[in-house]
Amino acid sequence: MNDFQRSRFAKLIVDKLFQTVTGKRIAIFGFAFKKNTGDTRESSSIYISKHLMDEEAKVIIYDPQVTKEQIKMDLTDPSIMPTPDRYDKLVTIATDPYSALTGAHAMVICTEWDEFTRLDYHRVYELMEKPAFIFDGRLILDHKKLLEIGFQVAAVGKVVTATTETTPTQNSH
Repeated sequence: MNDFQRSRFAKLIVDKLFQTVTGKRIAIFGFAFKKNTGDTRESSSIYISKHLMDEEAKVIIYDPQVTKEQIKMDLTDPSIMPTPDRYDKLVTIATDPYSALTGAHAMVICTEWDEFTRLDYHRVYELMEKPAFIFDGRLILDHKKLLEIGFQVAAVGKVVTATTETTPTQNSH
């Protein structure tokens, strides 16, 4: 994602969550800039987390390879979080995907890890607050299946509804 897409995606999350994320638990799935690496340089997750933390969201981060030390270093950088003492108040690092989602208001896919497509989404739905939101920033999930389970689904560059899934250019005809 480029800077504009990151900003627009973060705004979409806030807007869909009834124009506020203050105090809400948002599970960020994936902190690496791409799957199969622990490299976080220019990761979209950093900037999306920053935007959500600026809005006082409680961010729960799960990534199968990025260390909690790396996440803390990235998020407490002065350009991201000018007052690093807010980190402990706003950020939790989860060691497994299901604990990240327990009590979460939203799940945000930021890295296209294969394991995210294999989660038990019925279980995920039961663990989350309702209405349960999934924001697919990498377009890796089966949106139709998620809607059938009961999730509210939003994705980058797509309009997702119960009956259709289209890209904005398809909608304009």
